Amino acid sequence: MRATPARTLGLLGAAWVLLATTPGPAAAQRGLQPADYYDLVTVGYVAVAPEGDLVAFTVTRVLEEENSRRREIWMQALENGRPAGDPYSFTAPTGDSYAPRWSPDGSLLSFTSRRGDDNNTTWFVRVSGPGGEAFHIEGVRGAPVWSADGEWIAYLALAEDAETEERDGWIAPDALSNTLDPERFDGRVVTSTRYKADGTLELRPHFSANESADLYLVSAGGGVPRRLTTLPFDKSGVAWSSDGRTIYFSGDEDQDDESSEVLSRDIWAVRVTDGSVTALTPNPGSEASPSPSPDGTRLAFVFTAERGAERDLMVVDVGGDGRFTAVPVNLTQGWDLEPGAPLWSADGTAILFSASVSGNRHLFRVPAAGGPVVQVTDGERQLTSISLSDRGHIMAYAATDAVSPTELYVARGDGTAERRATEFNEALLDRVSLVPPERLTWIVGDSVEVEGWVIEPVDYTPGGKYPLILKIHGGPHGAYGNTFFPTFHVLSAAGFFVLYSNPRGSSGYGHEFMYATRGQWGVMDSEDFLTGVDATLARYPEADSTRVGISGGSYGGFMTNWLVATSDRFQAAVTSRSITNWESWWGSSDAQALTEYEFYGAPWERRDLYRRLSPISYVENVTAPTLIIHSENDYRTPIGDAEQWFMALKNLGVPVEMVRYPSSSHGLSRTGEPWLLVDRLERIRSWFEHWLIERTPTLSGGGN
Repeated sequence: MRATPARTLGLLGAAWVLLATTPGPAAAQRGLQPADYYDLVTVGYVAVAPEGDLVAFTVTRVLEEENSRRREIWMQALENGRPAGDPYSFTAPTGDSYAPRWSPDGSLLSFTSRRGDDNNTTWFVRVSGPGGEAFHIEGVRGAPVWSADGEWIAYLALAEDAETEERDGWIAPDALSNTLDPERFDGRVVTSTRYKADGTLELRPHFSANESADLYLVSAGGGVPRRLTTLPFDKSGVAWSSDGRTIYFSGDEDQDDESSEVLSRDIWAVRVTDGSVTALTPNPGSEASPSPSPDGTRLAFVFTAERGAERDLMVVDVGGDGRFTAVPVNLTQGWDLEPGAPLWSADGTAILFSASVSGNRHLFRVPAAGGPVVQVTDGERQLTSISLSDRGHIMAYAATDAVSPTELYVARGDGTAERRATEFNEALLDRVSLVPPERLTWIVGDSVEVEGWVIEPVDYTPGGKYPLILKIHGGPHGAYGNTFFPTFHVLSAAGFFVLYSNPRGSSGYGHEFMYATRGQWGVMDSEDFLTGVDATLARYPEADSTRVGISGGSYGGFMTNWLVATSDRFQAAVTSRSITNWESWWGSSDAQALTEYEFYGAPWERRDLYRRLSPISYVENVTAPTLIIHSENDYRTPIGDAEQWFMALKNLGVPVEMVRYPSSSHGLSRTGEPWLLVDRLERIRSWFEHWLIERTPTLSGGGN
C-alpha cells in the first residue's frame, strides 16, 4: 500500500498534524517485514553540474547474497530546472562507485572507486554521454578540489613513499617494559588513551605511528604533484580562494595532546606559490568548514567556543594572503539552532547552510552583511546532501520523510518548483502498508513542550486493544523526526503502537533545551518519556496500558535500562548498545570527554553522581523481560556494560537474553552488515511479540 496522501504532504511541504487515523482499503496488505530491508535503496552524495543541466548522485543498494552494499553513480538530466527523462546509471553496476564531483566547466566528473588491484581510487569520466571510459589524471591520488579557473587540482593524500608495517605502533615508543622475544610478541603495549576508536575494529597503533594526509597540487591536465604541506595532523574542508592564490583547510595541531581539555581545531591558509602555511584562528575554540566568498574578500566558517557552547556561523574580511583583516562577525547570534557547513550564494550577498529544526532538516539563508535567518525549504521531512548550480538557480538534494525512504529531488534555488526525480523505492512501497505518524506534544514541568510521534498498528481497528512500544533515540543530543525508520514500521506491522519522541537533551529545539539534562541524565528526561506514554494512552484508548514495551540504543539503551529499573511502567524491554555503569563505561569507552562534560568531571571527581545515574545501581528493581543487543567491537559503549546487565538480570531471575554480534561496531543498526541489521529487526519484533502479544504479561504496578 502506497501511503500516497501522507507522502505527498510530507515531501511537498503541506502542514500536517493528523496524517492518518483510519485505515484505507489496502490496510489488510502486509506491513513492512525485516527482510524488506534488503530492498531499500538510498540516495546520497548529490552533485549538481555547474550549469544546472545535470545532477550526479550516488545510489546505494543492498546485495543480500553477498551480505554487502554496492554504490553506483547515477545521472539525471535537467531542462529548466526540471527532470528531463529518466535517471540513468552512469558507472558500471559491477563496482562500488560514489562521491561524484564536477570540474568547474562541467566537462569532467570525478568519483571514488576501488577497482581491482589499482591503489588509486580517484577516477574521472568525460561527461559526453552515459558513462564513458573512466581514467586517472596523472598525479591525482585523492578527491579533487579544482581551482575556480579549472587549471589546478588540490587534494589530500598520504605521501607516496609512506610505508607501514602491520605492527607499527603496536608497542608504544615510550613503553618502559621489555619483552624477551620481540618477534614472538604479538600483543600491544599501550601508553595512550586513544588506542581504540569506534568504527575501527582493530585496535589503533600509537598515534606516533599514524601518517596524516597532506595537501598536494597538480595541473588539471596531470603531471608531477607538488606537496604543499607537511603538517602532522588531519586536515579537512579544503577550499580555494577565488583568485587561486590561497587554499584554506581546517585541522587541529593538538589532536594528539591527550591532556588538552579545550577545543583547538583551527582554519589554516596555505599560499600556493611557495607553500607557506598560516593558522588563521586562535585557540581555544573550534573553527571549521572554511568557505571563501565568490569575490575572495570574505571567509565564512562555523565556530564553537567550547564543548557545550552554541555553534555559530561567522564571516570575516580577508586579505589577498587569506589572513583576517577584521574581527569575525557572528551571523547567527541570537538564532537558537546549529548551522551546518556554509555555502555562499552566487552573488555573494548571502550564506546558505542546513540545520535541524524540530524533527526536520532544511536549508537556511542569512544575509552576509547580517540580518535574520530565513528558512528556504519546508515540509515535514529531512533534506540531506544539498547541492546548487554555479548560478544558484538550480538545486538538488536527497529527501526522506516518515513513510518515504530517500529519493532525489530538484528545485529552483529558492526552494520553489520542486520535483521528485527518482522512484527507486516505489516497488517496495507499492507492496507494503505503511502508517503515517501523528504528531503529539505534551507539557512537562511548568511550560516545557516535548514533541513526539505515534504510529498506529497496520491492522488497527477502532475499539481493539494493542500493545505500545516506546522508542528512545541515541545521543542524547540526537533527535528523532520525519525520516524513514524501518524499525518503527516493522513494529507497526507486528501489531504495535509505536511512540517516539525528542525529550529534553535532543537537538533541533534550541541550545538550552539540548543541554537541559546536563548532570541529570535519567532524572530529568524520565519525566519527558513517562508523560509521553501517559499522553499517548490518553490519546489512543486502544493502546493497552498493561502491555507497554520500551526500546532504544546508545543513550536510548541507557534510558531503557534506567526506566525499567526506576519505574514499573514497562512489561518488556529491548536494550541495544547500552550503558549500565557509568564508572566502568568511562574506563572502557573511546569517548570519556562526553561524561567529563555532561557529569561535570571524571568518575573520581563526581563519584556519587556517576553512581546515582547508573542503572546498575537500581537493577534489583527490574522485572521486565529484557533482550540485550550489543556489538562485540563497540568501542563507544563497550559490551562490558551489556554483560553486567545480563549477569545481574540472570541472577535476579528476570527473563533475559543477550545477542552478541561479531565484527560489528556501535553503528550496527545503521551501517552494519545487512544480514545483521535484518537479524536485529527480527529479534526486536519477535521479543516484543512473545512478551506483549503471544502471552499476557503480569502487571507489577504503574500503568493507567
